[in-house]
Amino acid sequence: MSRLPERFAELAGEERPGLVTFVTAGDPDMEHSKAILRLLPEAGADIIELGMPFSDPMADGPAIQAASQRALLNGMTLTKTLQMVSDFRQEDTGTPIVLMGYYNPIYVYGLEKFIADAAAAGVDGLIVVDLPVEETELRDALMGSDIDFVYLTAPTTGDDRLPRLAERASGFIYHVSVTGITGTKSAEIQDVAAAIERLRRYTDLPIAVGFGIKTPEQAAVIGQHADAAVVGSALVTQVAENLDSEGQGTDKCVTAVLDLVRELASGVRSVSKVVGNRTPE
Repeated sequence: MSRLPERFAELAGEERPGLVTFVTAGDPDMEHSKAILRLLPEAGADIIELGMPFSDPMADGPAIQAASQRALLNGMTLTKTLQMVSDFRQEDTGTPIVLMGYYNPIYVYGLEKFIADAAAAGVDGLIVVDLPVEETELRDALMGSDIDFVYLTAPTTGDDRLPRLAERASGFIYHVSVTGITGTKSAEIQDVAAAIERLRRYTDLPIAVGFGIKTPEQAAVIGQHADAAVVGSALVTQVAENLDSEGQGTDKCVTAVLDLVRELASGVRSVSKVVGNRTPE
């Protein structure tokens, strides 16, 4: 079993929502990226999404696209991403790490080898944004491993697809609160609340909500309804805004990301509620 069920159980026991932080592996470079990853839990991240850099991140907005490009230009690969996770596990055996990205790098790496290496490194979950629920090869290959397959839902996901998606998902459901690319706009909270209520009719898995969350206040509002708030573009923007004059990473990239994570964590931790899931009808 991955670390995800235990972490969500801990959050429920603390009667609060969680904070899921997204950063891109190798951004702005290996040294500073490893420092960010290592210090995220101390800053308040409950779960970490680690982006697998890809040259054509079609679902991502300008901030995460730029992060992928910085990482790739500095020689980041999927092999090095898995090594980052393995190095992280030497110090932290409790914080769940979910790899997020696109199918092409996994396919090139080799499906069986990727699953074996990811499990050995200490990966807990996988989000593949360009694999629809009908494409089951990767999800089926993960059966029997300790890696959860996390599916995305959106406001446009129909009731005909939700039952299949909920049945095949594990770990948690990641609800994309707005349609479009990452980091471009925020959802109205009443729409998010209605979407979560609809999802709970089909699953008792925890529900994390992301896209457009930039401030502690927004994270807290999302946390009143969801089991976790996901923040990504706002964090990678902190990296971009603290590069040196030549576009290279600095220690300020690390401190800026961690400072924002502390603020976001304070926001979600201000929400006191029983975080529980209803039994599906």
